[in-house]
Amino acid sequence: MKQQSLPTINRRDFMKVSAVAGAGLLMPTIIRSQTPASSSDDLNIALLGTGAQGQVLMDSMLKIPNIRFKAVCDIWTEYNRKRAAGILKRYGHKLNQYEDYREMLAKEKDLDAVIIATPDFWHARHTIACLEAGLHVYCEKEMSNNLADARKMVLAAKRTGKLLQIGHQRRSNPRYRHCYSKLLQEANLLGRITTINAQWNRAVQPDLGWPQKYTVPTSRLKKYDFDSMEQFRNWRWYKGLGGGAIVDLGSHQIDIFSWFLNAQPVSVVATGGTDYYEKQTHEWYDTVMCFYEYQTNDGPVRAFYQTITTNSSQGYFENFMGDQGTLNISESAGRGGIYREPSAPDWQKWVDMGYLDAPKEQKTAQPGVVLDVRETVAPPKHELPIVLNDPYHKPHLENFFNAVRGKEALNCPAEVGYETAVAVLKVNEAVATGKKLMFSNDEFKI
Repeated sequence: MKQQSLPTINRRDFMKVSAVAGAGLLMPTIIRSQTPASSSDDLNIALLGTGAQGQVLMDSMLKIPNIRFKAVCDIWTEYNRKRAAGILKRYGHKLNQYEDYREMLAKEKDLDAVIIATPDFWHARHTIACLEAGLHVYCEKEMSNNLADARKMVLAAKRTGKLLQIGHQRRSNPRYRHCYSKLLQEANLLGRITTINAQWNRAVQPDLGWPQKYTVPTSRLKKYDFDSMEQFRNWRWYKGLGGGAIVDLGSHQIDIFSWFLNAQPVSVVATGGTDYYEKQTHEWYDTVMCFYEYQTNDGPVRAFYQTITTNSSQGYFENFMGDQGTLNISESAGRGGIYREPSAPDWQKWVDMGYLDAPKEQKTAQPGVVLDVRETVAPPKHELPIVLNDPYHKPHLENFFNAVRGKEALNCPAEVGYETAVAVLKVNEAVATGKKLMFSNDEFKI
């Protein structure tokens, strides 16, 4: 290979690159593939579930080199599967198409891994079958809509010795990893974290429809445990199939609470209901607000989380507040920053090291305007130096593929995904009972 000259890089850019590269140094290295890396980095994969989320994952994987799609599987053969296969073929992938995952596993003998993006209630069956077929698995979150099946998934990964990555993609996002390892763990810029606020708000949306000429036959829907096409298209809202907005949306962010705090919740209280949509089609709650309590090495932390599907105000973010600073972060690339409290030690050292940018010029009150004695001036905002320009899921998929090659540890192995499922699924129970529910340490263990 012809040697190429390296581009020049200034110190500031070097620190930004170094921050990304070093962001994982303090992460737990939990599971690596026991399969030695082959001479080729090519991996043969199958995509199981080619709906909206499967499309998102597929689009990300098409930007990752050395990935060869060998099969796609989906029960909506007339629409989702046909569309996905057509796109992949245009990118030069030679693949087979299947309706039933069992037929795919029986016939495809050269697969390395399967990417699962099917409805939550199918995750356990699909994951366990793929693991037992000797394949590594990337499974979208939530692991399952019930803890019994999620536990079976963890045990299957242990039993087979295969990798199981759960799709909490923020765990691989370089911005989140930089904030965790550099800003919180190393620099401790927030001081003692006392409070968390987070949300995911969405505007009113009609239920998903479908082109009538592509309606799935009732017999096929029944075979795969759906009562109707309406249920098939909107499974997230049905009990026994999904978990509603708190599971579909909130799971991503509640996972970050435990990660950044290095602790699991000790209690949760919640309120919610199907306040806007028809209860016949939205069995799960369209509005949920909950409070968690955590006990960390530094003291108690209280966390508020809400997800509503009737208004999109301020979208989605996580806000970690400590006695020395506040971290506001979102998967949305254009959002986020860190704010220093006036009483905190000076942060110039960390600015010089490239851990955060210098604060922008702060607006002050107009001359002659006297602030009310109860008012406080907002602290200046430091921008986060790490920007993710790739699709949000790409780093997490890359981490999975590199783990399969034996080059990295999984960022969200099954055990971590299970802990998040424990924390999240109890919210719906708390809403139903109207009581404060406690967690025991044993609940988070397999």
